[in-house]
Amino acid sequence: MFTIYPAIDLRNGRVVRLLQGDPSQQITYSDDPSAVAARWVSEGATWLHVVNLDGALGDPAAGRANRRALQEVRRRVSAKLQLGGGLRDIHDVTAAFDDGADRVVLGTAAVENPQLVADALDRFGPERVVVGLDSRHGIIVTRGWQQATPMTAIELGSLMRGMGVVHALYTEVGRDGMMAGVAAELTAALAQLTGLQVIASGGVRNLDDIHELMQYASRGVSGVIVGRALYEGALSLREVLQTIVTQEG
Repeated sequence: MFTIYPAIDLRNGRVVRLLQGDPSQQITYSDDPSAVAARWVSEGATWLHVVNLDGALGDPAAGRANRRALQEVRRRVSAKLQLGGGLRDIHDVTAAFDDGADRVVLGTAAVENPQLVADALDRFGPERVVVGLDSRHGIIVTRGWQQATPMTAIELGSLMRGMGVVHALYTEVGRDGMMAGVAAELTAALAQLTGLQVIASGGVRNLDDIHELMQYASRGVSGVIVGRALYEGALSLREVLQTIVTQEG
């Protein structure tokens, strides 16, 4: 089933969006993450994608407010929670599950500490671990998208699949928060070449983008994260979910 993941990006306990991952280009949408979560669930969301931006950017002090926000979201909604951002060791991963996450996204750690991915897979299983493939022009970036690496998304994805990873999250950073259209063909190619089930992220503007991604569902594109388009009213979550039911039915 193709899944829509409304994004709840947290910075110092607030719901925000960063344009292209740039901390200096922030749009703040709400001071109450649990209310935002409740809204998306009331409109039909079964999964939410939560990001601890402060953790990803290396600010653990501010990240503590995001941890409290995650806990409050967990208390308020029954939807499944996918959490990424700043998970650097097995203690972070365990704490994320303790705080209410159903699945974690390992991005920087997949590059810098692949043993963590292996340990998380061994302890929690492949359905609870997602590898984040964050790419700028095909090159993997880490540390809140601030540092480039020598690896391509396909190279890292193939390595992770060989370790037993099933799910990946692919973000083309230049599109994130820009509502500039999705990288559907790139996402599908990544899924096919690596054998991963890939969640698309970045650039969703409208229903046409959702339809374009769904065309590749049989090739391993398993869902999409939607952020700014929902928050600014360019997309109706109810309409998107109804479209998926109609198309898959």
